[in-house]
Amino acid sequence: MSVAERSAGTKPKEHGGIGETIKVIIQALLIALVFRTFLYHPFNIPSGSMMPTLLVGDYLFVSKFSYGYSRYSFPIDLPFVKGRVLGSAPERGDVAVFRLPRDPSTDYIKRVVGLPGDKIQVKDGVLFINGEAVKRERVDDYIGQTPFGQTVRIRQYRETMPNGVSYLTLDMTETGEKDNTEVYEVPPGHYFMMGDNRDNSTDSRFLQFVGYVPEENLVGRAEIIFFSVDEDARPWAVWQWPETLRVGRFFDLL
Repeated sequence: MSVAERSAGTKPKEHGGIGETIKVIIQALLIALVFRTFLYHPFNIPSGSMMPTLLVGDYLFVSKFSYGYSRYSFPIDLPFVKGRVLGSAPERGDVAVFRLPRDPSTDYIKRVVGLPGDKIQVKDGVLFINGEAVKRERVDDYIGQTPFGQTVRIRQYRETMPNGVSYLTLDMTETGEKDNTEVYEVPPGHYFMMGDNRDNSTDSRFLQFVGYVPEENLVGRAEIIFFSVDEDARPWAVWQWPETLRVGRFFDLL
């Protein structure tokens, strides 16, 4: 038998083993890193300040490319990056994640209600933009529960921005701390953010805690709820599924 015949009859060597496994893992990690760094930032809701739109236990994808990139767009702070790269401006009604101006290590999520140059005010619980009241319609009460299991009814409104963006807000009391405010004039390059749970949200109305949000502090726009569990449940406790899953909230667009 010739060498050629022996070679033709030999099976090609199979590749695999530990080396191939490591290669696949490295490729998967690189893809995840690119996804997390440049495309979508996973975010979970830690408080009820955005109820009823977002609930504690919701997990979201936040698109980073929506507003472009700044020093806060990446897993580590890049102080040499100034302003925004490939940026586009947020629109009124966007739900946005941003770094808290007084503590940039902390992420907040609120709704954009004021753009640079806007005059924002709340009077008797009604939001005013540049002197005009934002349309607000009473809808059915929000039904919730206290930590002690008691059922509560909260006044709920449908608010519609001048650009047509519509969403629900809660008004727990008619005498909330920020149901009547001064006029806020949003500085150039800044945004005014408010939570949908108007009487339970520390937002731009509180100048000493949040105030006006610089455009470079924007991380991205909340796009979709990809997972949701009950407020008091642990997401990794798979043995409690499906009872603790809020399947009806999966893949809700924001």
